[in-house]
Amino acid sequence: MQLSNQAMGAVMIALQKSLMEQTDIVPVLQGFVFSETDDGLVVENPPILEMGESTENTEGTTTDAEV
Repeated sequence: MQLSNQAMGAVMIALQKSLMEQTDIVPVLQGFVFSETDDGLVVENPPILEMGESTENTEGTTTDAEV
């Protein structure tokens, strides 16, 4: 049994969110609900990473975020 690409992405989003918010990742990981598919385990309740209306690029100008 292995993690699907979707589940791996959910773990990465959880990590990024906990780093940005400076919170503990353990409760998020413990709350994951997995289901088994042909591609591997899938997270049924992945974390949501909310982004602002715009982001700042490397040149310091503001651009709209594409989601």
